[in-house]
Amino acid sequence: MTDARHETPDPFTVDIPERALIDLDERLRRWRPPVAIADGGSWASGTDPGFLADLVDHWRHGYDWNRCQEAINRWPNYLVDIGPQRLHFIREPGTDVDGAPRPLPLLLTHGWPGSIIEFLDIIEPLAHPERHGGDPLDAFDVIVPSLPGYGFSGPPIRDDGSIGPIGPRAIAGLWHRLVHEKLNYRRPYGLQGGDWGAVVSSWAAFDHPLRAEEDDSTSGVLGLHINMMGLRPGIDLDKVDLGPDERTWLARARAGLDDRTAYQRIQATRPQTLGVSLADSPVGLAAWIGEKFQAWSDCSGDPLNRFSMDLLLDNIMVYWLTGTAGTATWLYRGAADQKERSLPSGRRVETPTGFAAFPADLLPSPPRPWLERAYNLRRHTVMPSGGHFAALEEPKLLVDDIRAFFRPLRFGAAND
Repeated sequence: MTDARHETPDPFTVDIPERALIDLDERLRRWRPPVAIADGGSWASGTDPGFLADLVDHWRHGYDWNRCQEAINRWPNYLVDIGPQRLHFIREPGTDVDGAPRPLPLLLTHGWPGSIIEFLDIIEPLAHPERHGGDPLDAFDVIVPSLPGYGFSGPPIRDDGSIGPIGPRAIAGLWHRLVHEKLNYRRPYGLQGGDWGAVVSSWAAFDHPLRAEEDDSTSGVLGLHINMMGLRPGIDLDKVDLGPDERTWLARARAGLDDRTAYQRIQATRPQTLGVSLADSPVGLAAWIGEKFQAWSDCSGDPLNRFSMDLLLDNIMVYWLTGTAGTATWLYRGAADQKERSLPSGRRVETPTGFAAFPADLLPSPPRPWLERAYNLRRHTVMPSGGHFAALEEPKLLVDDIRAFFRPLRFGAAND
């Protein structure tokens, strides 16, 4: 990136210098395998050493970054500054149909430890459904931003102008400004996300719902589609009367919470210390991220059942080559410092919401009554397979559900 300002979106091409790839190869060549815990090659204590050794070997001798770089550059990439915050995003305009409404703008937001890599293969089906056996009336103008501190976006900037963690609600405000101020859309837009993408998108839908403007146009969020619950209901669990499905779900979710979310504590409390290791050791970064792709996916214990080594490394490389492995973890501190961490008491996201429940997610998906405490739920789809990384694991299921949810909204009808 340069120091020049990008007051309007400027075209951007990912072009990693050869010296960065040479440096990476030197680090991979010198990596020191850890002493392995004798747990039979399971993942119970973290990333399996044998898997990690195979991944590093492929990284050195079989992986081609230029293939990934070309896949990113296949789409129109841009940089833009919103105040002091630099953002990277992909934008692919959807197919126009004569006599029909313009394609609906749709922001796809990734989380941690994901990146824009998650969405590269669903951009075209969403923007150009007719190329994939779909109806062109379902086309979206697809916008895929990199979260602040992630990938090709700049580090997060706080309200006082200093570099430091910001929360998901602040990012939601940036997304709204991106759509209306920088991309100049004067029509409603949709949101989709999982992980932090679900949190950011939920806040954007809460803070920027659809509203009429003085010029008789409408702006704001038309619909929200998520595959993880982004916001907790603003309720007191000691006072509210929960249904049996809600009580069962809460017990299941709490039972595995400490084990499955221990990483959140270190990323929220000591991101600077952790960031040194992640930014300095590519293999350490691969182990930290790779474990999550194994634990949170519908892979039956082996991540290679769901993801190729190339795909796992594509995502890791976005963190490594941009030097953002450390700043990406700051979002956990930003969320912890955010004043409002759940919805206000008695309020919910009134924007029409669709929820896709994938069975192998990080935590069990909430039952419909719990979701309805926080969202104006119009569509609830229980998926037959898939996990946390829905766009990578079950792209067709996800795309079909997004289309089905937004179809009645964009034409002024109600969801079921």
